[in-house]
Amino acid sequence: MTAVEVPRSDRTERQVIAFLAFAGSLLALGIDIALPAFDEIAPSIGIEPSSNRITLIITVYFIGMAFGQLIWGPIADRFGRARTMYAGVGLYVVAAIGAALSRDLNTLLVVRLVWGFGAAAPAGLRGAIARDLYSGDQMARVMSLMMAIFMVGPIAAPLVGEAILYVFDWQAVFLFCAIAGVGQLVWTRRFGETMHPDLQRPLQFKPTFVALAHVLRTRQTLGYTVGYGLASASFFVYLSSTQPIMDRLYGRADQFALLFGVSGIVMAAAFALTNRLVVRFGAKKIALLSAAGSLFLATFSLIVVLLAGGLPTFWWWVIPVMAINLAAAPLGPVGITLALEPMGDLAGTASGVVGFLSILIGSSLAAVIDAQITVDVVPMAIGSVVFFIGCVGAVVWADRAKT
Repeated sequence: MTAVEVPRSDRTERQVIAFLAFAGSLLALGIDIALPAFDEIAPSIGIEPSSNRITLIITVYFIGMAFGQLIWGPIADRFGRARTMYAGVGLYVVAAIGAALSRDLNTLLVVRLVWGFGAAAPAGLRGAIARDLYSGDQMARVMSLMMAIFMVGPIAAPLVGEAILYVFDWQAVFLFCAIAGVGQLVWTRRFGETMHPDLQRPLQFKPTFVALAHVLRTRQTLGYTVGYGLASASFFVYLSSTQPIMDRLYGRADQFALLFGVSGIVMAAAFALTNRLVVRFGAKKIALLSAAGSLFLATFSLIVVLLAGGLPTFWWWVIPVMAINLAAAPLGPVGITLALEPMGDLAGTASGVVGFLSILIGSSLAAVIDAQITVDVVPMAIGSVVFFIGCVGAVVWADRAKT
């Protein structure tokens, strides 16, 4: 039996999109389903009510996922996408169970780090699998549709978390993630391998280093990766701090799951629209318009926040934030597509590097902003403006790469 099975050719585009969307939803499930449980988790693991340290369980998850994508990519190029998915999702399931059994913050953070590392496999392999099967604007279209369906996860996860909490303790929320992981393992078995055996690369330090160096030297890949990472930083701040902001600053914790779901619907619509825009205008123009539009809206939001003394009324805060997420949404599928486009048979390693850099940039910068959010939303607003200034610069720089 070969190390990598011969890929099947009988998958329909719909089957591919559904599989990739579910794989991505595992990542979102590990984050979003826990957000409504923050108020129950915090006292159970010794966090004071006034502390924002609960957001660390999101930060370390992203850090684990960032480093995981750097590791899983070369492994996927050596052993294939399916076997790598088995390993990563298996680790995801074990860590989710471990999180449910945690009784203090330190233990939970370690387990969440491992959980994020496992989640990196399905998250990072989405791009590699899509690149195995498609290229160019067709890949961008498939990625956009996948992201639109993927958004069902972030939309539904907080509502599912709320429903679970009505009946069970917070530990059941994490156990639900373990069950979802088992479902992904079964689906992967049926989906099969996508990488052709001829593209198998040796798992050795030197070839991997050479491949990573090539990725980092490719201007288009690096530029769009950095741009996507900076856009992700703004979204990560929203993701980890919205629940504490709604709870402590606005007293609307009971509305969090519903509003988070509405925000997810808005972003799903943006991903679906991206598909049509890419077909009409091309991926590079959409990336630039998305970055510039996000910067404009972030600047508007900052002005509103400053004029209100740091804490505008709830709707004047949440609607501009949702608008920024809407404008930035295309940078996900389009940015990943443009970053991977020059990579060819290095798709697995390139996908891992793109995931590593973008998530590391996003999570690290977001953690800095999260720590500053105490009595108002000024840090969040300033952070978005700074991030999207850098994002526009990175996209413009990447767009001028020689083709």
